[in-house]
Amino acid sequence: MSQPELSQSEVQILQEALNSDHININIRLREGEHQYTLAKTIASFEIELSFPNVKDIIKKSYGEEKVNDIRFIRKIQTILKKMEKSNIVTILPKKKPWDLQKYALRSFKFQDVDKNNVVFVTEKQIRKMRKYLNLLNKVKDTNDLAFLKIKIFALLVTIVASYLVCIWTLTLPIVNPVIFISAFSTSVACSLFLGKLLTKQ
Repeated sequence: MSQPELSQSEVQILQEALNSDHININIRLREGEHQYTLAKTIASFEIELSFPNVKDIIKKSYGEEKVNDIRFIRKIQTILKKMEKSNIVTILPKKKPWDLQKYALRSFKFQDVDKNNVVFVTEKQIRKMRKYLNLLNKVKDTNDLAFLKIKIFALLVTIVASYLVCIWTLTLPIVNPVIFISAFSTSVACSLFLGKLLTKQ
């Protein structure tokens, strides 16, 4: 499995889909129909921990030639919009204004209007995804801790340096008020920030 860079919100979307039970929907999900094909294709991307846009979905589901068919793209977008209203898919926020919208399933398990249970991933795939997402969360926690340590160290160095400047200024024959006040203000501000940072932990 590749190691994609997922945002925290994307990780949460995947976890919610994995943990979700069958969602009741008011349309059919029958093999051979567009809604089923689109949902299955989105699931196949999510299994690999990525989120497809409409062109990705069309290319994988219907072939390269359909990607350039504007009428077909609009038709698929209309179906995806209907699927969003039926709580099958969710549209992800764009990272850049010019990006195409990306889609995610709200669950990998549905009960359609005909009371058919439809599941788009196997238990093995679910276990694999959960394992990777847990690993991703552990790495994030480790990175957060390392970043916190760096911030604390930087604040401590700044506080000590500021106090040393204050002491050095006071030992001079003529005290420079600008240097003293600047150094003292810096040390106080950093001390307060450090206190708040440690209180949160």
